[in-house]
Amino acid sequence: MLQVSQRAHYGLRAMTQLAKAYGEGPLSLADIAGVERMPAGYLEQLAIPLRKAGLIEGTRGAHGGYRLARPPADLTVGAVIRALEGPVAPVECLFVEYVPGSCVREPVCLSRSVWQRVKQSVDQVLDSITLAELCSTGDERGVPAFVTIGDNRLNEAGDPCSIAGPSAGPGR
Repeated sequence: MLQVSQRAHYGLRAMTQLAKAYGEGPLSLADIAGVERMPAGYLEQLAIPLRKAGLIEGTRGAHGGYRLARPPADLTVGAVIRALEGPVAPVECLFVEYVPGSCVREPVCLSRSVWQRVKQSVDQVLDSITLAELCSTGDERGVPAFVTIGDNRLNEAGDPCSIAGPSAGPGR
């Protein structure tokens, strides 16, 4: 089963909050955590790789917090996911660190091409969606334009950038 980690999910949710506040000054992690109903301490851990990747900037002090380092239209979902998780690789032989020839099945593996295509497709989708696009509304309910009918769950506030549903559980 291919599944997005909680780290990637929370990180993307935090980044959408920063995208919505772009140009309005920094947001505190406590504010983001409150809106998104996730632990502020966990967001502190996520801010480190996002900052190292140049996606966010931090400001210290009483009115400090974090803001996007570039406009939301210049930041893709793929950049966020890679900053938090590294490259997408559904199987070990597609990891960046993989040493060719280290799998005994490599010469006869017929499924590797499937996983290469899955990786390419996932990368293409993640890199084709910007944070601006993610937060743009496509209809009167606030559902982003690219979301399909089956994905149009909204949180209680009707916010498409922090989707939650009855089965999603706390903070999800």
